[in-house]
Amino acid sequence: MSDKSLVKYVCLDADGIERAVTRMAHQILETNKGAGNIALVGIVTRGDLIAKMLAHKIYEIEGVEVPLGKLDISFYRDDFATHFAPEVHSTDIDFDIDGKTVVLVDDVLYTGRTIRAALDALMDIGRPAAVQLAVLVDRGHRELPIRADYVGKNVPSSEDENVRLFLEEVDGISAVEILEVEPGRRPGSAPLQITGGE
Repeated sequence: MSDKSLVKYVCLDADGIERAVTRMAHQILETNKGAGNIALVGIVTRGDLIAKMLAHKIYEIEGVEVPLGKLDISFYRDDFATHFAPEVHSTDIDFDIDGKTVVLVDDVLYTGRTIRAALDALMDIGRPAAVQLAVLVDRGHRELPIRADYVGKNVPSSEDENVRLFLEEVDGISAVEILEVEPGRRPGSAPLQITGGE
């Protein structure tokens, strides 16, 4: 969990996250006229957890288990060369994405650079019919022309703030918080803290 002295505002609590995910699931199903040809791919380390929640909601609503995968973008980042020891996770997409509508899922949309890297990584795997973007939080400050199709909540923020998602299963609490950036650190997403293996 975050250092409480840095927390400026809690913009979503556990119930708020649940409602946002439920609304996004309904929107995904409405836009795609059901779950017949969609797949969810979450960007690790938080987007994959939101994707899992969306898959569960879609099953509750539609009774369909949509293909669910996770995507590691470590080696596709445009700042990869400046990260001497990038945290590498695993990509796990055990289904064919060719011809499917892939809903790419992330936790917080910021500059758009993570999504650009994810698109590159996805296209190296296959050729989907379409790619849509679902994010729990859009905090603004885009540096690339990238826009989400589904947004749980728009959260205006300044560039000297962090907007971070915490989830019960890995952090012991579910919330989206706006925090002051720690001295010497840069704005961005929180690293995933998991004890043991993934």
